[in-house]
Amino acid sequence: MLAARTPAAEPNRWAVLALLGVAQLMVVLDATIVNIALPSAQADLGFSADNRQWVVTAYALAFGSLLLIGGKIGDLFGRKWTFIAGLIGFSAASFLGGLAPSFGVLVVARTLQGVFGALLAPSALSLLTVTFANSPERAKAFGIFAAVATAGASVGLLLGGILTDVLTWRWCFYVNLLIAIPAAFAALRLIVNEAHPQKPRIDVLGAALACSGLFAIVFGFSEAATESWSSPTTIISLTAGVLLLVAFVIWERRVAEPLLPLHIVWDRARGGAYSSIAIAGASVFAVFLFLTYFMQQNLGYSPLKTGVAFLPMTAMIFLVAPTVQTKVLPRVGARPIILTGMALGATAMLGFFAQLTPTSTYAADVLPGLVIIGIGMPCIFAPSFATATLGVERYEAGVASAMVNTCQQVGGAVGTAVLSTIFTSSAANYASSHTPGPGLASAAAVHGYTTAFYVATVMFAVGFLVAAFILPRRLRPQAQPAAEPAAELG
Repeated sequence: MLAARTPAAEPNRWAVLALLGVAQLMVVLDATIVNIALPSAQADLGFSADNRQWVVTAYALAFGSLLLIGGKIGDLFGRKWTFIAGLIGFSAASFLGGLAPSFGVLVVARTLQGVFGALLAPSALSLLTVTFANSPERAKAFGIFAAVATAGASVGLLLGGILTDVLTWRWCFYVNLLIAIPAAFAALRLIVNEAHPQKPRIDVLGAALACSGLFAIVFGFSEAATESWSSPTTIISLTAGVLLLVAFVIWERRVAEPLLPLHIVWDRARGGAYSSIAIAGASVFAVFLFLTYFMQQNLGYSPLKTGVAFLPMTAMIFLVAPTVQTKVLPRVGARPIILTGMALGATAMLGFFAQLTPTSTYAADVLPGLVIIGIGMPCIFAPSFATATLGVERYEAGVASAMVNTCQQVGGAVGTAVLSTIFTSSAANYASSHTPGPGLASAAAVHGYTTAFYVATVMFAVGFLVAAFILPRRLRPQAQPAAEPAAELG
């Protein structure tokens, strides 16, 4: 018989939230912290610029394609052990990456980071979902978690700059051990495993279709970013990915115990939240990618100074996300907040970043846009994170959480490919149509950045329309996952 929840057990919820936030921060910041370290790693290991993209792509392919199966494993066998396995595996892969004597070992380490990240990320969000189920503190908890997940990328830029400048690029990997190992020991104390009582079978065919389809989609968009949209590899990968995902949906409608119960995504509120996460993820990628280049190449910032330059955005995210989640969301619902976030994102892109020139300055031309986007992003992600997992059954929380991370990952892959391709072609066209001179390369690069920012503006506009027409005006009352027993919280 399950023990009743006692008041003494309540404070442990916040210890669980702190643990989950730290784990989520490690997964999110790893994407950008490695980007900062890449130039130093390339010089040390001697791999080519053409191969450099595989350090990023290997992680994205493994992480993006395995998220659904990672979430399902947590639902079936218990989120505690998938969470701890993710932490230990991620730290071991990071240690291998830090020791990497060659390019091949570094890529293997990044692939393994993606594999164990696919176990860790959905476990963290689903543990948050069931830990704060039916709790009056649920909104605050999701606000804090969303702030960590949203700001993690910019924190990675800062931390990567510090570690690369002060120590070596290898510490951008080693730092994960300092996070993951203590977190794993804390998880042993704070969380009690809860496996599915009926032990349903794993949907093997559904898992194969989903993983291969997502792999093909992420790989295809990665190839488009580095090769071209007309490359046979790009076309074949994207076509195969779409066909495999269509087959996955058809199969999930027929199988008795699906990998992804389709009612999770067919729900109007959750479907709108997933769409908003994917579109915002694709759009905001331009901020981290092109502003990093602009500040380092045009403003002459070091990696550390570039990370510091993103801090105003990070600060706004941490200030706004909990307020949105606890004060605004209960009063107005998710749709008006997400619409506001999309509008602010478009404003930052169109009003500031798309107006950059080779003579622009940080204080006048970059900082205002960072502050606006720092307000807008939590308006999108905080209510979307909470809505995307609201009302799901407790043994479906893992796969619902995996969909959040999948949308982020696939959205980021789409943003990478589309915006990078637009940047490259725009910069090349500008250079070929102007007289060669000492400032041409800089002007062509800035023209490519601003063109990409205009396209990101359009993406935010599409996100605005999607939120307006898909998200309900107010969420209808739904049962949340049953509250955890006291033992679940330590």
